[in-house]
Amino acid sequence: MINRIRSHSCRKIVWVTLAMILSCGGVSSPVLATDLSGKVVFMRHALAPGNGDPNHFDLESCSTQRNLDEEGRQQAKRIGEKLRDRQIRFAAIYSSEWCRCRETAKLLNMGEVTPLRALNSFYEHHFSRDELLPALEEMLFDVESGDVPILMVTHFVTISAVTGKAVSSGDLVVYDPMTGESFLFYP
Repeated sequence: MINRIRSHSCRKIVWVTLAMILSCGGVSSPVLATDLSGKVVFMRHALAPGNGDPNHFDLESCSTQRNLDEEGRQQAKRIGEKLRDRQIRFAAIYSSEWCRCRETAKLLNMGEVTPLRALNSFYEHHFSRDELLPALEEMLFDVESGDVPILMVTHFVTISAVTGKAVSSGDLVVYDPMTGESFLFYP
C-alpha cells in the first residue's frame, strides 16, 4: 500500500501544478485548489532545530526532547492562520506523542488535538517501524470518506514512509488512503 503511488502520483502533481500556474496567472507561490474530502493531511512538525533527540530522551518529559524554537512556534501559528483563511477545517486532529508535534498541532489553533502512538517517530528506534506503520496503515484504511479531512501532525520518517514525500518542517502532504496518491499542499 505504502509504495503504490509512484508514476501516477508524479503525473498528477505535474497536472495540478500546471493548472495552478495557469489559474494564478503564473504566480510563483501556488494556492492549491483541491477537494480534501476523504483525505488525510499529514504535517511535519514546525521548526525544531537540530536532528533527532538528546541521548536522555524521555517521551514523558519535553525537557529531554528536541523542541520547537520561537521561529517554529511562529511558523505553526502562520500555517494555522493560512488554513483558517482558506476555510479549511478538520474532522479530527491527531499528533505524534512527541512534544514538538503536540505543540505544533496546538499552535495551529484548528481544534482539539488527540495524541496517537502510531504517529510517533521510529527514526532513532525509540519505537519500532514494524509496530507503528501497520497500526497507522490500519487507521488510514478506516478513515471515513466524509466531507472534512483529518490532520496528522508527525515526523519526516512517518510521512516519507506512508506518502513517499520528503518534507521540510511545517510542510503538509495530502494523502488519499483509498488510492495511495499524495501531493504537497500549500495553504
